[in-house]
Formats: sequence, structure tokens, C-alpha cells
Amino acid sequence: MVNRLTQEVERVFAREGAIARWVSGYNCRPQQQAMASAVSQAFGKGNTLVVEAGTGVGKTYAYLIPTLLSGKQVIVSTGSKNLQEQLFYKDLPELLQMLGMNKKVALLKGRNNYLCQRNLEKQLDAASATSTQVLDDLLKINQWAGQTRDGDIGGINSVSENSPALPLVVSSKESCIGKACEHYDICFTRKARQKALDAKVIVVNHHLFFADSLLKETGFAELLPDPDVVIFDEAHLLPDIAVTYFGQQLSLKSLQRQLTGFSELCRSTMADSPQIAVMSARCQSLLSQWQSQVFALEQSDWRVLLGQKALMSQSWELLGELTAFKRLLLGYLGRNDEFDDGVEKFDALLNTLERFFQCNNTNCAYSIEFGHHNALLRIAPINVAKECQALFHADTSWIFTSATLQINRDLRLFTAALGLVKARTLILDSPFDYGRQALFCVPRHLGSVASQDNAARQLVEVAVKAINAAKGRTFMLFTSHRMLNQVAGALHGRIHYPLLVQGQAGKQTLLKKYRQLGNAVLLGTGAFWEGVDVRGKLLSCVIIDKLPFISPDDNLYKARAEGISRDGGDPFLSLSLPQAVISLNQGVGRLIRDEKDRGVLILCDNRIVNRPYGQAFINSLPPMGRTRDLNKVLSFLDSID
Repeated sequence: MVNRLTQEVERVFAREGAIARWVSGYNCRPQQQAMASAVSQAFGKGNTLVVEAGTGVGKTYAYLIPTLLSGKQVIVSTGSKNLQEQLFYKDLPELLQMLGMNKKVALLKGRNNYLCQRNLEKQLDAASATSTQVLDDLLKINQWAGQTRDGDIGGINSVSENSPALPLVVSSKESCIGKACEHYDICFTRKARQKALDAKVIVVNHHLFFADSLLKETGFAELLPDPDVVIFDEAHLLPDIAVTYFGQQLSLKSLQRQLTGFSELCRSTMADSPQIAVMSARCQSLLSQWQSQVFALEQSDWRVLLGQKALMSQSWELLGELTAFKRLLLGYLGRNDEFDDGVEKFDALLNTLERFFQCNNTNCAYSIEFGHHNALLRIAPINVAKECQALFHADTSWIFTSATLQINRDLRLFTAALGLVKARTLILDSPFDYGRQALFCVPRHLGSVASQDNAARQLVEVAVKAINAAKGRTFMLFTSHRMLNQVAGALHGRIHYPLLVQGQAGKQTLLKKYRQLGNAVLLGTGAFWEGVDVRGKLLSCVIIDKLPFISPDDNLYKARAEGISRDGGDPFLSLSLPQAVISLNQGVGRLIRDEKDRGVLILCDNRIVNRPYGQAFINSLPPMGRTRDLNKVLSFLDSID
């Protein structure tokens, strides 16, 4: 039975409907209509829908139009900040105007995207101890703070996005003291939350959704309302994000910052408690020594490090000292609100550290991620289906969509990973004519990719020919930074087109330069495999170095693989292969972005044609023309005007 919402949605998408009248040259796409109808039918309480919508289906309009017409409160969650901003600043205003509607919509980001007036004030008060460059940026931020309406630091143009001043002044869970803050009434994070509560459509990202649903932002209770419907775009990212949030993590920088905070309080409002400052300094020293020891060992798997007697002795000494410090702090509770809040946060950090050191859950991976002067301790569960099942409860309708969800024309691996037992599933293929528009080539006579030097050499030889035939206009996508850097070095002097390499500048800066140049070659890793939209002749060729299998040394992969093996399963077929298929599809999706695009995909990895599992990749790729003859590829590229 077709409900009233579905009928309204179908009228909007009809040949003479609102979109056709509004969008010049609009082509009615059956796949888009099918998705819009399925989404509108899923808006009933407790329904779950999973849709793979290939490139060009137009999935954004297919879920936003039912959202606006439904009258329900809907959270739309995306995988990237770029898509989040595109929905809020471009797509939603256009559709509201097209439909003649006036609905409240809100953009809500994680708290570290908002200026914290208290943190800014503290930094300016400590100006004498601040470097000239940082102080200069702080003064610019302070000037901007008097003009901004939403406090979103993305709106600052006078300060570089990489300025060391920005992390000092943004809102954070560790520094927030909630209602005790004198800036509480004008707090940008709080005002953003209030606006979201009143809105019919709230645009967030996956990280914020999980953080709020599971952790509840300290100081504001829950940040998001309980909506009627939640729509996840770029849903293929959810299983890995869920692992992060159903696990636990501890930044050593956060712990160090909390200890420093106690020392600062002793110098100001609790000067009569010098023993706190003394013990805080000792804990900071032990923590720095422990971190240096871990960095020196260069091992990310904590289970492996458990065998290091010296490190374990140091670990238990650190934990003992921090626990003794907590006992000392508890004796001073009630004297100062800021101190009490700090003790509560310190206790939570200490509990996480103790669980990490104990490492006694066989269903979790324990790893250390090394950053710049920081280490992140992670406890990651190997399976989150049960936890997700509880999160995606029946009081809300849940819609999951992406261009890449299926493996071998099947969505069950995705639904199983998120515990979606009663989901309706739908695969909608791209409306593009891939057989005419695109050519897929795995060149003949490729050697094994197991030898990096050999793989790099053959990749460069293929790339030089293809880049020249494409007149630049090429993306080269890599599975490792090491291979990227090796090939980038080898290409210098071999091609006469501008070479843009990831790391030279930020992602958006490189993409802007690529579009401006018109004949550039861009080399990138994971960040460029998805969420990049370059249309027309600007991108005629995509070259991928090899099939994107996850490293078998990855700690989480190893733990998951061991769990699957214990249950009698095959880790390669259940875990490694599906992840690689979806990653490859994301990379391939950069090539053809509309019905006028033409281009070539070159994969320099012959495992896709000479290994049995290669068929799973081929079955999941768009139906491009195929060849192993590189000369046919060069001719195809020459024919693109």
C-alpha cells in the first residue's frame, strides 16, 4: 500500500513534477524515483532500509525530498565535513526554495569545531608566555570572536587552518565545566545544540552521532534530540566508526593536560594545597618517561609489548602513582567546582588507562597509535553487531545509504556488521552508460606486486604512457604513503605536467589547484579515494597501484581475524576481501561523475584476473568496457577531447 508521503514524493520526481520545473534539463531517473519511494515508505516507525545507490542515482535528493515533505524530525548524518556542509549550505536551501517550504534546519558539528570563549580568555590571560606567532593568531581569533554568530572556526579566514592557536581555543570535553562557566549563556556549542533541538532537519556527521549517542557530551547532557528518523549517508564508513565508539580510547595528551590543570589550580585558587602540585608534577614526569619508552619500542600492538618486562614494570609504577594521586585529590572535593569537575574527568581517564594496561578482553584489540608528540591508546571490539542492534532501536526509522555497500551483489555483510536483522535492502545501479563512457584495464605482463621496487617500476612505466595520452588530467591512487613517495620521486622529470602530491598542501587546496591547472596529475592515498568530485575532462584517467587489502599486521584486523577463526570462519573471505572490494569501489567512483564523463581506470595489480577472489571485485565494479591492451587505453584517452 502506497502511503500519502510516497504519493507526494512521486509527484515531485515525476516528468512534469517540481524538480523538472525547477532544474533545467532534468532527466527523470528510474533509480532515483525508486530510492525516493523506498525512503518515504521507510519513514514509518521502526522501519530500517539499506540502499546502495550507484554514482549518478542522485541519492541526496532521493532522501532529502521525503525528509522535507514528511514533517518529521530527521537527523541526516554524513561521513565527511564536506558533504555535511554541502547538504546544509547548498542542497537543503535549494530544495526548500523549490518546494516553497520554510523549515528550520540546523548544522551541528563536534565541539572541537566551535570556539570556546573561556579557553580563548585563558590563552589571552597567559599572553606573556605565548610565542609571537601564536599570540598574533590569538588576537585575530579574538577579533573574529566579536563578529561571529555561530562560533564555527571554519569561518575564520584570517588564521591558517593549521595554526597552533586553534587547538588552544576550541571547545573540548576535557576543558568544559558546563553551567559553572561564566560564558555558559553565550556558549557557541550550547547555542548550536539549542538550534538543533528546534530544527526539523539536523545535519551532523557520523562521529558526532556516535559520540553523542554513546558518550553523551559532558556539560550538556545529550547534544542531539531523539528524532523520528535517522539517515546515514556514506554509510559504508559506519562499521569502522562504530568500532571506535563502542571501544575506548585515551589520548596521553588529554591525561597530561588534566594533570597540568591541577597544577594551574594550585597556583591560582588552591594555593594552600602545594602537595597537589608536587604530586601532579611527579605524575607528569612518569607519564613522559613512559611515553618516551613506548615511542622508542616502535610497536603498536600492546599484547606484543606485554612481554617487555621493563616497560610493564614502568607501566604499573605509573598506574600506582596516578591512583595514589587520585586518592589525594578525593580528599579535597567540594572546595572548588572546577577542581571537582577535573577530578571526575581524571578518574574516567585513569579507569581507561587501567583497562588498557590489564588487556584482559580477548574480544578486543589493544593498540597504540603514534601521533606528533602524542600517543592514542585504543581498545577496539572485534564485533559490534550486538551493540549496534541496541543503538538502532525500534522507536526510530533508520536509513543507510552509500554508493558502495554490496559485495558480489549482496548487502548481507553490511547488515550483519551493524546487527540490522530486519532491514529492507535495495541495490540501485548507476544510470551511467559505463560500457560507452569508461574503459577498465589491467595491463598484460605485470609482475607481482609483492616486491615494492618491482611494483613501483612497472607502475611508473604504465603511468608515464597513460598520463601523456590523457594530457595530464590523472589521479594516481595509492594504498600506502611509501609507494606514493617512491612513485612521485620517479615521475619527476619523466612527465611534463604539473605534479601535485598529497602532503604538499591540504586536501581541498590540492583539489582546487588541480581544477585550476586543468592538466595536472594528483597523487594521493586514502583521503583521495572517496568524497572527491571532479567532473568532465579535468579527470580522464584514474590509476590505482594495487588492490586495497588491509595490512595483515593491523592490530584490529589481527584481533578480528583471530575471532573469526575461533568461530570456524575464514577471515579473508569474511573480513579482508569485503573491505578491499568496498575500498576499490570508492576509488573507481572518482572516475565517472556524470553522464557526459569519459575516462579510463588502470589497475596495476593482476591478482584481480589471476586469483579466484578477483571475480568478487569484478562483480562489484560498474560494467565498464574491459581490456588488457594498454594501447587500446592510450587510444581511448587520445579520443577524449
